[in-house]
Amino acid sequence: MSAELISIIVLVAVFVIATTRSINMGALAFAAAFGVGELVADFDTDTIFAGFPGDLFVVLVGVTYLFAIARANGTTDWLVHASIRVVRGRVALIPWVMFVLTGALTAIGAVSPAAVAIVAPIALSFATRYGISPLLMGAMVVHGAQGGGFSPISIYGSIVNGIVERENLPGNEIALFLASLIVNLVIAGILFVVLGGLKLTGAGDGTEAAGDKGVDEGHGEEKEAEEDTRLTPARIATLTALVALVVAVLAFDLDAGLTSISLAVMLSACWPEDSRNAVGQIAWPTVLLICGVLTYVAVLDEMGTIKWAGDGVSDIGIPLLASVLLCYIGAVISAFASSVGIMGALIPLAVPFLAQGEIGAIGMVAALAVSATVVDVSPFSTNGALVLAAAPGVDRERFFRQLMMYGGIVVAVVPAVVWLVLVVPGWG
Repeated sequence: MSAELISIIVLVAVFVIATTRSINMGALAFAAAFGVGELVADFDTDTIFAGFPGDLFVVLVGVTYLFAIARANGTTDWLVHASIRVVRGRVALIPWVMFVLTGALTAIGAVSPAAVAIVAPIALSFATRYGISPLLMGAMVVHGAQGGGFSPISIYGSIVNGIVERENLPGNEIALFLASLIVNLVIAGILFVVLGGLKLTGAGDGTEAAGDKGVDEGHGEEKEAEEDTRLTPARIATLTALVALVVAVLAFDLDAGLTSISLAVMLSACWPEDSRNAVGQIAWPTVLLICGVLTYVAVLDEMGTIKWAGDGVSDIGIPLLASVLLCYIGAVISAFASSVGIMGALIPLAVPFLAQGEIGAIGMVAALAVSATVVDVSPFSTNGALVLAAAPGVDRERFFRQLMMYGGIVVAVVPAVVWLVLVVPGWG
């Protein structure tokens, strides 16, 4: 049995054991990375540790730390009420506001995880407060980010268009952007209907959607509403910190994680009573889960397992079949790894059969790009992990399973659909 096949079998075993024995999947994945790396691939520990996603670790810790402080001093409650006022109490519009906001951020140049890191905590705090499905709100944020993610001036768009140019393939920047935007918009619309978004249209000023959490039911709630809408020095400073995070990430291209931690530390120093328990509210189980799985995936990549799978597909000799399999490989791997990295690997793999002229290059590139990014709702991807970590007051294990199930549905369905729409007709 080849080393590549063994590594895939071990990955499946990690999922099965974690699901059936309620063991943190990240801890299992670390053990798998050590076992497979040392015994099968003959890696030293430095090579294994090289795959640890240090940047994602800092992002998860930093963002959840900062927003734990924001929740403790009431800033997120203030933002929720401000959002209600902006949409004039129409709770049903809030998920779409979050979709548009993250889409606009990525379209003008924000890295997708940075946009999600900024918007998701606010969106999910609102969802918790007003009884909106956290899966709906989290998915709207992620799909919004991916919807705007392939504009000609975006990070993803620039990378993919650069790869297309380097490989001397026909390209169409607007077609790529519209393909991603339309797919994510359609998915968001379906989710909105399936996950109860239509019921929110009757929520009025938001009080009905919150049930017994309504802010206008009784004098106690009215007093609470007054407290939530009052700007204190701590809240003003926290809002300033959130704006500084956006500016630092978008305007100065600073790391979202390091910036978040720095801002959180400054707030903690000024208002220690508000942030005393914030470190304990960092989503440590989520951090362990995500970092462990991604470390094992990095071992697979270093072993050549991912390239081994891609080469096997490219050698099939039937362009249409190879193209749909490449879309699925991109979706499956990207659910656990870097979307940009996967696109950078898969598009060159498609060059040989694109050169035959049987498959349209523009449609194929768009299908690969969409397949590799739409699955970022997976809790193992950076965006999905941020959504999981940012959700306050939820059963994280249950929410994790929901995200994993939804991500599985996306992986199973979307690549086939985009292949039928973009590749089979021969666009480009």
